[in-house]
Formats: sequence, C-alpha cells, structure tokens
Amino acid sequence: MQGGSLTFALIGLLFGVWLVGAGYAIWTGLAMRRRARASLRQTAKLSRLMETAPAVPVIVRGDGKLEASERFCLMFGLTKLPPTMNELLAELAVGGAQSGWQNLSAFVRETQRTGKSAICRLSLDGSPRRFMAKISLADAQIYPNGAAMLWFFDLTDTVREIERLEDESQSARNAFQALAGLIEAAPLPMWHRGPDYRLNFVNKAYVDAVEAQDGEQVVADEIELIETVNGKSPFAFAAEAQETKVPCERLVSATIDGKRRQLRVYDIPMGDIGVGGLAVDMQDLSDARADIRRQSEAQRNLLDKMSAGVAQFAGDRSLSFANLPFQRIFNFPEDWLSEKPEFARVLERMRENSRMPEVRDFPEWRAERETWFRMAVPVEENWLLPDGTHLRLVAQPTPDGGLLLIFEDRTEQAQLASARDTLLRVRTATFDNLFEAVSVFSSDGRLSIWNKRFAQIWTLEEETYLATHPRFDEMLPLLGNSLEKASHVSILRELLQMTITTRQPRRSKIAFKDGRVFQMSTVPLPDGNALLAMLDISDGVQIEQALRDRNAALSEADAIKGRFLANMSYEFRTPLTSISGFAELLRQGIAGELNPQAQEYVEAIAKSADRLSQQINSVLDFTQGEAGALPVVRKPVDVADFVKTVADSFAERLSQNGSTLALDIKPNAGIVMGDSQRLRQALSSIIDNALEHGGKNVRLLVHAAGDRNSATIIVSDNGPGMTAQKQALAFDTFTRSQSAAERSTREGNNAMGLGLPLARKLVELHEGRLELESQPGQGTTVAIQLPRNAKAA
Repeated sequence: MQGGSLTFALIGLLFGVWLVGAGYAIWTGLAMRRRARASLRQTAKLSRLMETAPAVPVIVRGDGKLEASERFCLMFGLTKLPPTMNELLAELAVGGAQSGWQNLSAFVRETQRTGKSAICRLSLDGSPRRFMAKISLADAQIYPNGAAMLWFFDLTDTVREIERLEDESQSARNAFQALAGLIEAAPLPMWHRGPDYRLNFVNKAYVDAVEAQDGEQVVADEIELIETVNGKSPFAFAAEAQETKVPCERLVSATIDGKRRQLRVYDIPMGDIGVGGLAVDMQDLSDARADIRRQSEAQRNLLDKMSAGVAQFAGDRSLSFANLPFQRIFNFPEDWLSEKPEFARVLERMRENSRMPEVRDFPEWRAERETWFRMAVPVEENWLLPDGTHLRLVAQPTPDGGLLLIFEDRTEQAQLASARDTLLRVRTATFDNLFEAVSVFSSDGRLSIWNKRFAQIWTLEEETYLATHPRFDEMLPLLGNSLEKASHVSILRELLQMTITTRQPRRSKIAFKDGRVFQMSTVPLPDGNALLAMLDISDGVQIEQALRDRNAALSEADAIKGRFLANMSYEFRTPLTSISGFAELLRQGIAGELNPQAQEYVEAIAKSADRLSQQINSVLDFTQGEAGALPVVRKPVDVADFVKTVADSFAERLSQNGSTLALDIKPNAGIVMGDSQRLRQALSSIIDNALEHGGKNVRLLVHAAGDRNSATIIVSDNGPGMTAQKQALAFDTFTRSQSAAERSTREGNNAMGLGLPLARKLVELHEGRLELESQPGQGTTVAIQLPRNAKAA
C-alpha cells in the first residue's frame, strides 16, 4: 500500500512537474511568439524604412560578390544585379564616369583591407544624375570575411541645389564686388555706420572730401564729413533714422576742398547691420537754379523790350507770361491777363476783339490750335487780321508741355515787299530804257543781268546767246569784233577782274570801229558782283575837243592881251611924262604969264595926265598881279593909321561930291604884316568904287576891328546897290556893265573897271580875303580880312 501510494505520489509529482513544465513551456512559447511577432513587425518596419531611406545599401563580400536589393538596380537602371563587383564596374564604368567608378573599386579594397571609411562621388555617362557612395567595413559578426558596406545616395537634386546655391553665391559675390566697386568709385561721399553708429566704412569720395589719406584713417580717427546742425550731431540723425525705420533727409553745409558747399544728406536705416549714408552735392544744382531764375528774369525783361508779341502757356495751358507788345497787338487788359486765362479763353478773347483771322468754324479752328501743345516741332502761320494787320505766328512747344507763341507784326514788311515789287518793276522798266549800256557779272565772271542797250551796242542776241548767261571770257572774242582795235578787249578784262578782285571802281574809255567812243565804268556791288556801265560819249568827246581848242585860243588871246596892256602901258609912259612935264612948266610960267582961261586949260591938262598915269599904274599892277610878279614889301602896318590916311586922302573929293565918310576904328584893329602902299591902294579902290557908283550925297562908313588871328576892314555905303548879275561881274576885268556916259565921268581905276578886281588881287597877295555883299536899294558892303601873320611873311 505504501509502495503504491508512493508510486501514485511519484506519478502525481511527475504529473505535477510535467504540468508545471507544460505550463511553463506554454507560457514561454507564447512569450516567444509575442517576441517573434514583434520582431516581424520590427523587421517590416526596418524593411520599409530601408526601402524609403535616402541611401541604398550594398554589401561587397571579401570574394567580390554583391548583395543588394532591387532598389539598387532601379537606382542605376540595371535589369538585374551583377553577381560581382567587377561585373558591376564593367557594366557602369564607361565614358567620362570611368574614373569615378575605378576610384570606388579602389576605395572598397582599401576599406576591406584597412577598415578605413571613404566617400566617393559617382556619375553615369550621358546622364545628369549624381551619386555618392559612403564606404565602411561591414559588421564582422554578420559578414566575417571582411565585407564592405556601401551606402549609395542619389545626390542629383542635392547637387543641383548646391550648384544653384553656388551660382547664386557667386552672383551675390559678383554683385557685392560690383556694388562695392561702384560705391568706392561713386562721386558721392558714402559711408556706413555700425550698430553703435560709428563709422566703419567710407568710400574714396568721402576720403577726398575730408582730405584724409585713406578710409582706415577716417574710421580710426572718426573724421565726420557733416558738422553738428542745431546741436544735433550726425550720430543723433543716424539714431533717429534707425529708430523710426525711415530714411532721414536734411540739407546742410560742409567745407569740401576749402569751399563751402550745400549737401543733401541721407541717413538710411539698414536693420541690425547699422545705418548707411550718402551726401549729394547740391551746390551746382542750387547755382544752376539761381542761374535759371536770373536767365528767366533776364529773358522776360528782354521779351518785354521786344517789338514782337510773346505769350507763354504752362503745361496746364494757362497763360504764364505775356509781354507788353502782346497786350498791345491784341488789345488785352493787363488785369485780365493777370488772371492767367487758359489758351482756349485767350483765343476766344482774340475773336471778341477782332484780332484773329476770319474763320468759318471757330471751334474746329481752336481745336486744331490746341493740338500745338502735343506737337514735337514748331508751327508757323501767317495771320491777316480784319484791319489789314499782317502777323507772323511761331508756336513752339516747350519741354514742360507748355507752348510759346511769338507774334511778329509784319505789316510794314508786307507793305515794303509790295513797294519792293513795284520798285523792281520800275527798275526793270528804267533799266531797259537807260541811255547807258548796263550789265552785271557775278564773281565767277558769268553774265547775270543786262539791258537792251547792252545787247544793241555789242550786237548780241538776247534770247539765243545772252539768255544762256555766258562767262565774260567766252564773250571777249565777240566783243573784240566791234572794237576799233580788237586787242583793246583786254581793257575790258582788266577792268572787270580788278573790280572783282580789289572791290574798287574802275573807269576807262574804248573806241568802236564805227567811230563811237564809250566811257566804261565798273563798280563793285555789295553782293560780290560787278556792274559794267557803258555811256556813249562820242558827242561829248567832240565837244570836249572843240572846247579844248577854244580854250587854247582864249588862253593865247589872254596872253596877247596881257602883253599888249603891259607894252602899251610902258609905251604910254614916255609921252605921258612929257605932257605932265610941259604942263607943269606952263603952270609955273616958263612960257610966259598965262591968262586965267589958259591957266584953267593947263590945270585940266595936268589933271588928265595924272588920271592917265594912275590908270596906267593900275593896269601895270593888275597885270603884274595876274602874272604873280607884283612886288610886295611886308612890314608891320598899323591898321588904324593906314585907314585914317586913306580916309584923309578923299576929303576934297567928298566935299566936292557932297558925300560923307565916317570912321569906326576899334582898339583891337592892331597891326598886320603887309605892304602899306598896296593896302592903301586896295582900300582906296574900294572907297573910290563906292563914290563912283553911289552918285551924289553918299554916306560911307569904314569900320576896322580884329582878333588875335586877323584884322577886318568893312566899307559900307548907302548907294543904289547891285543886282546878283552885277555882283557876279564885279570882279571880272573890263567886263563890268556900264554906259559910255558913266565911263566918261568916272575917274581913277573905276573908269576902266579895275577897282574891285585890283583890290581883291592886292588883298589876296597878303593872304587875305575880300568879300562883297549887296542888294538893290540897300547899298553895298565890302569886307577885307587880313591875317596877322601871313604865310609869305
């Protein structure tokens, strides 16, 4: 029983142990199942992760065999995986990519031998795709024979992005370098301030402006270009721009190259990197604006002084300027123009004032004129106003979109043009009817104008020859056929050439075969041409020759007359001296006592002999004066003394004639250099002439005065005076009109008509002047002017 119980106990125990073991096995199996499922899930995840990983793994065993997924074949376009590395290289390593794959093979062998990792870039021939292989030693527990683990990455997109970024980077570097070069070479001072608002970069223009050596010195010494303005430093302006994030602009003055210049300064916020700045030199612009203002004012002042009307319209078509002639031409009130009316309104006001041309459709006409504002070229028109005024209009578009109108009053020019046309017609008619032959030759010697007389004199056809405007050289052979000597045609050539060359008038004569003689004259014209005029002087030449012959005969007759008078005067002296001597002897009683009647006869004979002697002396003096041989002894002569002496010599004759002589001698009469005898003779002849022509009871006045240069003696009477015809003959020898009775009663020089001519001759010998003034019924005045110091002295 005990053995059975023990057996049952053992069996129970075994069964319990088995049961426990079975339970444990079941529990362990279930746990392993759970772990297997987790491993499968993890493997699936890893497999999925490997499929989607950016890298494709490849195992290269020690014997060169490959292990890879289908993804590797898809990556390189392989239909199947080559079994070994050499076959893979043989299939992929072709063309330009061969060196990359050979490097891959070398890197694999190096890694398998040394365990050193490597990276190799790869590409496919003819494909833009790019790859990278990362080579390392595989896990020795999995691949104990020294396998290499290759991770292939497809870098096509990455390489492209890198290349793009590299291109952008290079472009950015180039742009930065260009910008930096531009800033450095910019003529404007430019700078950059860091976050602390201190200078850290300036360009060359800044360095030159502050007269520093280089930019490093400017930054190190913190040399500021802009001065503090109203207590605000450049740092404050930069800080304000940085805080407000808005560029700060201001106009300041600075000293550049020793000169004060106006600068427009900009502080530009640039975020965290600081503040940029630049300065624009506005001095030239300011000066230019001032010049423009001055020029505009000067232009407007000039336009106000112009005779043409000027009106300027702004870009909005309003009137901006109108000068005084414009107001006058169109009758515009000044206050209305000051309102700056528009262009259309100005045209309407012109129409209201009847100061524009008459048109049918005014709105259309006005619209056409409004298009002037948009035209690129000036427009010119002629306006005929209802009152007959002619206006020339020039419409000039201005760059600002405005319009400048200039109205020139050409009424006078139109009238002058009409008058000119009339004058041209008159000139043509006159030209063709001149007695002179006229022709005009241009500077090149070509005939341009001629009249009918020119063609007739030279017997040239106008329509067939002259109308072709031949050259003067071509005409010379034809002109020579009409001349007395054909060689004289050279005279014509020289006249015309000298006139054209020297621009001086020339004159000559030329004879024709038919005996005609022409006076030729060439005159330079203002336009560079030369005028040839020919006047027929044949009759004048004949008359001139006749006058020459007559003049020669008259000269010879005058010489004969002079010789005759001289000879006769000398011949008369011998018997006249005898008569005077015998008369004087009879008067002294040499021949006995004479009765009163005989005594009277002797006195008459002596008196007549004296008169005859005086006349002979006058004739001799006059003939010697005409011949320039009359002797004159020049000594100081007191004018007052010789005038009184002459007046006293006429005392007896004045009393017999019932005439009077008054003297008016001024203290300044003074002294002259001359021959006292000749001067007394001249004054005596004048007084004698006044007594002879004045008749009875003549009143004479002798006035003597002078200045520092000359002395003047004036003899005036109240006689009958002289007509203009008698005045013309007063100084002609022996031609003064007188009757026989007058000649018989006159005494002295005036009996022969030598009084005034002899007086003038004597005065002229003293370098003086004698003048006569007389009117019928108002007496006669004779003035003698004698120089103080004559040339002959």
